[in-house]
Amino acid sequence: MSERIPATLIEPTTSSSPVRQTPAMAGGAIHTRSFTGLYRSLRLYGAGALFVLYFGTAWLNWNGRQAVLWDLGKSQFHIFGATFWPQDFVLFSAILIIAAFGLFFITVFAGRVWCGYTCPQSVWTWVFMRIEHFTEGERHQRIKLDNAPWSINKLLRRTSKHGLWLGVSLLTALAFVGYFMPVRALSHDLISFNLSTSESVWLFLFTAATYMNAGWLREKVCRDMCPYSRFQSVMFDSDTLLVTYDARRGENRGARKKEINAKAAGLGDCIDCTVCVQVCPTGIDIRDGLQLDCISCGACIDACDSVMDKMGYARGLIRYTSERALAGGQTRFLRPRLVAYAATLLVMFGAFAWGLEQRDLIALDVHKDRGLFRENSQGQIENIYVLKVINKTQQARDYAIALVDSPDFALNGQQQVSLEPGEILDVPVSVVMLADKPERSSVPIYFAVSDSDDIASHVRAKSAFVAPLNR
Repeated sequence: MSERIPATLIEPTTSSSPVRQTPAMAGGAIHTRSFTGLYRSLRLYGAGALFVLYFGTAWLNWNGRQAVLWDLGKSQFHIFGATFWPQDFVLFSAILIIAAFGLFFITVFAGRVWCGYTCPQSVWTWVFMRIEHFTEGERHQRIKLDNAPWSINKLLRRTSKHGLWLGVSLLTALAFVGYFMPVRALSHDLISFNLSTSESVWLFLFTAATYMNAGWLREKVCRDMCPYSRFQSVMFDSDTLLVTYDARRGENRGARKKEINAKAAGLGDCIDCTVCVQVCPTGIDIRDGLQLDCISCGACIDACDSVMDKMGYARGLIRYTSERALAGGQTRFLRPRLVAYAATLLVMFGAFAWGLEQRDLIALDVHKDRGLFRENSQGQIENIYVLKVINKTQQARDYAIALVDSPDFALNGQQQVSLEPGEILDVPVSVVMLADKPERSSVPIYFAVSDSDDIASHVRAKSAFVAPLNR
């Protein structure tokens, strides 16, 4: 007879707190309540700085051109005094890797604060929510308007809301596309209704994406579409700072008057006002514990602190804290994983700065003529090449062309060239063999291009010289 695992019947327990369905559970529109507080102010000032940076940078000029412009037609990325080319793509890859490790570091340290404070999805959602509050009123007014039949008042309020949403979306798209197409010309074309097909398509796509993401999808992007929400929880440890409800202090929750002695009544500090739920942009109840939907924005902390102030209780019933601190321990800020990420970031920043400083401001590509070789009028074996020289600076430069580490060969043709900023020039040259007989049929040779005003700024490229073994 096979053994069976013993089972114990557990009777369901009753709770002094009724089970409520959160807005996230209900699946309808989430209407947030207005509130004030420290974290709201931090988010407001941070978002304001990001908005100025995002919308303002596109309009800055530098030496007669747009300061930040990704010129796809010319394959150039201008950022103030520097120009980057496809050859510098490794630096762009390095920036993405550094950004990823920076995200890992901040996640281990303070959870999902990137989502709550600086993620464009969150920032634009807060802006759209503010527009909603301006056009349709406070939370209870918006809920009432949702349930009301269509009327002139409802139509005007909804029209103004969506009109402002579309206006912000269009400005957002204009700024974004303006980093890839000159923003002044793009704005002129938009105002004069003279947009090209490509301009129209890109503006429409990014306007629609902003309108849908910030206006309609909102928390669904953070919860269901963002991959970061799926893997960020595995990076938490017992010392990660998270938005947490202190259940030991808050339970048993229940409504009471201010003058009631909570301990004598067997109550905790939570008065079950649900204000923390009403301000949450993702519609969750933080009192249910750590959840995938939480974006660590701190809205519930501000709301709860304001209630604690009114009740005369200490702040911090909901706060940024770690699992270790919540259990009565001390949060460890210096821990192996966090130190490892910080050290890796410092090394990568140093390597990136060194690579940026050492990057060549001249590019040289060598293309050999299809013909193997030929004999010139002096009876010398000659090969033909085309040197593609690129001035990667933002100033006109003079360059010298030479053969290096190739003592048995001589260079014929143009050896001094002048290039305008960002100019690409094809320079045909020929190379003759000085020796009577080559050691082998293909011999490596090296071309070099150097800045006439800065000899230290130079670049070299390898090619091959082909000659007959028997003459």
